[in-house]
Amino acid sequence: MLRSNSRFSKMLRRASHAKRRGAFLLAAATGLGGAVLAPTPAFADFRVCNSTQNLVGVAIGYRTASGWVSEGWWRIEKSSCKTLIEGPLESRYYYLYAEDAASGGRWEGKVQMCVALTEFKIAGTNDCFARGFQRAGFQEYDTREQENWMVDLTDGPADNDTLTNSDASQ
Repeated sequence: MLRSNSRFSKMLRRASHAKRRGAFLLAAATGLGGAVLAPTPAFADFRVCNSTQNLVGVAIGYRTASGWVSEGWWRIEKSSCKTLIEGPLESRYYYLYAEDAASGGRWEGKVQMCVALTEFKIAGTNDCFARGFQRAGFQEYDTREQENWMVDLTDGPADNDTLTNSDASQ
């Protein structure tokens, strides 16, 4: 659900574009008269699409073997998508928090995690303020152990904020 008056919207307007490069592998082997290309792997990832008309900043949270991690900010331009986690998903549950840079609107939930005003990767969810971070409510997404998942941020009501069909062709 989109909510307004965000405390992080100023940061999104000022923050430099964090370059997050995907790793792409093109393997080619040459033989005695021709080239053989390695097969292209199927897409498996966690993507967020921004179907609004404004820049959106996104943070994600997830559990690893060593504990909780939250990281951000991905800057997603209007009418575009970004991959937040590349490769097959290792967790069943992922958590998102997003803000509209222009209106200050938020997509949030009840799961509290740490965030920072600039690009961050934070281990743990306890003592956010004591460690110099802020706290934000993240929305839980149950991927049902699928290898890929997509969330679509919209201006519409809460029940239309996500498209979570991992079998949909991209």
